[in-house]
Order: sequence, then C-alpha cells, then structure tokens
Amino acid sequence: QVQLVESGGGLVQAGDSLRLSCAAPTSKFSSYPMSWFRQTPGKEREFVAAHMRSGGDTYYADSVKGRFTISRDNALNMVALQMNDLKPEDTAVYYCAARALLSSHRISDPTVYYYWGQGTQVTVSS
Repeated sequence: QVQLVESGGGLVQAGDSLRLSCAAPTSKFSSYPMSWFRQTPGKEREFVAAHMRSGGDTYYADSVKGRFTISRDNALNMVALQMNDLKPEDTAVYYCAARALLSSHRISDPTVYYYWGQGTQVTVSS
C-alpha cells in the first residue's frame, strides 16, 4: 500500500508558525493533486488546502485562508503546508492526501482520495 509520510507537527503557542511536510514515495505524485486535511476527535476529517499539481491552482478552506500556504517541490516529491498565525482551533491531526485525476470541485471531499499519510499532530496552546 503506497503511503504518504507527514512530518513537522508539534506543540506551539497561538501566533506561532509551523511547517508541515508530506513526502510521496515516487515521482508519479508530481502529476497528482495533493491536499491537506485535519481531524479532531469526534469530528469528520476537514479540508484544509489543496495543490492541483505542479504550477497548478491552489485552494484553501476559509478558516485558513491568508494564514496557511500550500506548496510543492516535485524534485523532492514533497508538498508542504506553511501555517502562520496559528490559533488554538487549528489544533488537530493533519493528514496529507493524494489522488490522480481529481477535479477541483471534489478536492474537499476526503472520501475520494486514494493515498493518505499517517497524520501528524499539531497542538496550539492559547
């Protein structure tokens, strides 16, 4: 089972920044839309951001727009999520996801993704 690998989570204070990284196992992911989701206990997985592919469009949840930036480095088979001005409500497990041939109108639906990482915990204290 192909799996993505997230890293970069941790415990920070409100207003701090964190950078999450997601490593893909092969270069074929350079053509896949890749996204970040997050989840807290008892809640459904929530869309955070998506990068359609190299040079492609990016999309953000309203709750993170202006604070988070998604980027990708296809030479390294990686996608990153730069999170600035973190808030306690950003506390969650963050997951990286990918799928080939994903249209933009479905990017926020976690059920359509084929590939997932194991998640990385982000905790923001007030």
